[in-house]
Amino acid sequence: MFDNFLFLSSAALTVCGALAVVLAPNLMHACTYLLTTLIGVSGLYVTLSADFLAATQLVVYVGGVVILMLFAIMLTGGNDNKSVNKFGIEKVAPMGNAKTFTLAGFSALIMALVILKIIANVNKATPKTELPPYETTVEKIGELLITDHVLAFEISSVLLLGALIGAALIARPRRREE
Repeated sequence: MFDNFLFLSSAALTVCGALAVVLAPNLMHACTYLLTTLIGVSGLYVTLSADFLAATQLVVYVGGVVILMLFAIMLTGGNDNKSVNKFGIEKVAPMGNAKTFTLAGFSALIMALVILKIIANVNKATPKTELPPYETTVEKIGELLITDHVLAFEISSVLLLGALIGAALIARPRRREE
């Protein structure tokens, strides 16, 4: 029952977030919706008992999207329209509306369910029979990345470096020609 609920809620979060990314007129909102989509995909990995992929999804992709948004704000200079209240303190724009808070609450629910699922798997009663030796997938994935798929791994790192350099070149200020 819990697995079905986790799967359905993760799938709903993923699909709704993906639709919101496509339909969002604002780039920052689209990045936030992408963040919720990636959290939903992490929940789907947990329902497939792929805990390593779920953790990798959270650390690499969700963390990467947050860093990407920070780079975008820093490189473009942020908002220059600053207003000051009567005490001389800069006003901060409101950071959301009912839709974003609802989506954030749903994302928090998915994350809580993912954590509960992981804890439930850890706390299961062990059977009295002899268990087979634990085989981790991390060692196999690492071995494949270093041996069979090292070229694809290195090409992806060069691709990401090129994307970062291209973003820096696009965002740098233009010189005025006199």
